[in-house]
Amino acid sequence: MANERYYLDAILSTEDDAITIINQHKEVIFWNEAAVQTYNIEHADIIDKNITDFFHDDDLMALKVLEAKKAVQDTYHRPRSDKHVVVNASPIFTNNGELIGAISVERDITQIVKLNDNLVTTSTALNELRQKVYTTNTEENPFSRLKGNSIPLQQTIQIASKAAKTDATTLVLGESGTGKEICARAIHEASLRKDGPFIPVNCGAIPEALFESELFGYEGGAFTGADKKGKIGKIEMANGGTLFLDEVGELPLDMQVKLLRVLQENIIYKVGSSSGKPVDVRFIAATNQNLEQQMQEKQFRSDLFYRLNVIQITMPPLRQRINDVVELAKLFLKQFAVQYEVPLPSLDQEAVETLFQYHWPGNVRELRNLIERVIILSEKTVIKKQDILGFFHSTSPLSNAPEIENNHSLIQEKEDIEKKRMEEALQQNNGNKTAAAKILGISRVTLYSKMRKYGLFD
Repeated sequence: MANERYYLDAILSTEDDAITIINQHKEVIFWNEAAVQTYNIEHADIIDKNITDFFHDDDLMALKVLEAKKAVQDTYHRPRSDKHVVVNASPIFTNNGELIGAISVERDITQIVKLNDNLVTTSTALNELRQKVYTTNTEENPFSRLKGNSIPLQQTIQIASKAAKTDATTLVLGESGTGKEICARAIHEASLRKDGPFIPVNCGAIPEALFESELFGYEGGAFTGADKKGKIGKIEMANGGTLFLDEVGELPLDMQVKLLRVLQENIIYKVGSSSGKPVDVRFIAATNQNLEQQMQEKQFRSDLFYRLNVIQITMPPLRQRINDVVELAKLFLKQFAVQYEVPLPSLDQEAVETLFQYHWPGNVRELRNLIERVIILSEKTVIKKQDILGFFHSTSPLSNAPEIENNHSLIQEKEDIEKKRMEEALQQNNGNKTAAAKILGISRVTLYSKMRKYGLFD
């Protein structure tokens, strides 16, 4: 029993979170190594000293807990102007109920907050740059950034174009890497709101304790450590434009309720304010999760889902628009050849077929990353099949190739894929063989020959 204190000290000292324990006289009786690193105050300098000698009274959550005799959980806090933390604090009582102190456990999220602020600044600057590019070329179709001529993609673009003509709330679904944000930006830039801001918010990257202040902003002095001037939230920043809620399935349930209120009333309530402020914002949300399943599991509110799901757009995975692979690959080859200042290589036919046979679980983003590796690591002027296989991260990249039918040979599988691509190209161009051949990257004579082979004249 005599060694219990040493065991306890050892446990608390190994914690990554800053732990402070004060007694009822506000004197520090425990200060772990994480607290030393967080606040740059050495253990010997603060132990047995009054904690108010190092921090302002208003900046100390442990003092508030000591006075209120109530615990606080997962509370965003700024104990100093240069520190952002999420704090859990509790009063300490003896067995007979006597208050003898308080403990505060603080997780340093300063870097996360700074990264988030930098991301907002960068996104805003990038959006302004994109806006300038767009306005200098008024004939550009924003949806032209969704590269590809496959039928599934064109059908998606058609729905998105109709959505752009309205202010209807839009939900963009699709696997990771399919281009959901590109689609959302295109909807904004093709709408009457194109001169207004486009504010993206990654709901999966914001700490839960910061959600409300990030989305709604706060009034000056709304909480301890808050900027005296207050802060504008993302929703207000998007006033007159579009707010894009990426990974909306990651929204905490309490924030879902508050977002629903904004969608219903077009009014926001900042943290620390009892009066609402009208906003004029178009909402576009996106997710790669199954929201209907989340609703069944009580992780996503059904009323919010139906509010967001006025217009639903599904970005097709790359395996469903395999005809676009070559166009995208050539586009990325040019893009990265210019970026890295290297000669533009070409793809031979077998390399192209390898790209067609792959299943692309990472979608367009995976293809883009593959081509970037090719440009950086290859010094060849012609990229061959073995080169492509060597640049896949997977040791067996064709193991995920779509199965056409069981027990088909590789040759038969290749012919089935080729036939399907030709049928889609012809259907898309209403039977125009010259246009179809151009999309397929083959001559008109070759197209005629393959059409006879596959019986497409019948």
